[in-house]
Amino acid sequence: MKKKEKLAPVHQYYPNAVTTIDCVNRLIDLIEEKLDIDPGKVMLADSICSDDVNSIQYPARSHEFLGPFKMGGLDGYPFTGLTGMGAFAAHVPDDGAVYIFYGPHIGITKDGKIGEINRIGQTKPSGCCGAAKAGLAKLLNNQIVEGNVNDYDYQMNTIEQIFLKEKNRITSAANQLKEATDVMYEAIEERINYLVNNTSYKCRHVILMGAILINGDQEMGSFCEVRRFDVLDLTTGVNTNFMKDFFA
Repeated sequence: MKKKEKLAPVHQYYPNAVTTIDCVNRLIDLIEEKLDIDPGKVMLADSICSDDVNSIQYPARSHEFLGPFKMGGLDGYPFTGLTGMGAFAAHVPDDGAVYIFYGPHIGITKDGKIGEINRIGQTKPSGCCGAAKAGLAKLLNNQIVEGNVNDYDYQMNTIEQIFLKEKNRITSAANQLKEATDVMYEAIEERINYLVNNTSYKCRHVILMGAILINGDQEMGSFCEVRRFDVLDLTTGVNTNFMKDFFA
């Protein structure tokens, strides 16, 4: 498939999405150009879903960074918390930078069906994100009990509670799964902000990129709709938004 053919079904739902490969290429170019930092001195942490498809579709050029340190559990929520962020922060080169990529994921088939993908070796599509779809189903069936979070399914229960808080917003949306994914993005971003604000880093720059990670069928690859690209200078406290540069 040509790139435009891969992007066509994705752009029905996420018009600003680019391929994940292009996303990483643009990111590395901007890090080198704007910050004058070699990617080999950048410590990457990602807070994305532990779904195996995200490992399969991980862009090869991302390995120019150090890491990744894995912060995310089901649907990308940063379940490793302050301890994980603190451990990651201690691994950064003194003259390097921190790069944190976060967000939930959702599948889109080449036929334009959202919430599913055709995985390698399977003849039928499967859910993506499966945890988000399961949480949405329980929400629609009024099966989520407020405050019910137990040790045996802690991550799934946490997602359910996030959805329950935004029940009216999700259930009234034209595309409930897409809306639930947006809700998840906002919850992840809120938690990432808290973790960053309560962690000490040895380096000067903290790079934050938030996105909806979109998985396609096996022949499509993955895509990103970037929603945040900030660089925090820890020496000055200045936060610079690089979204215009990214999309230039």
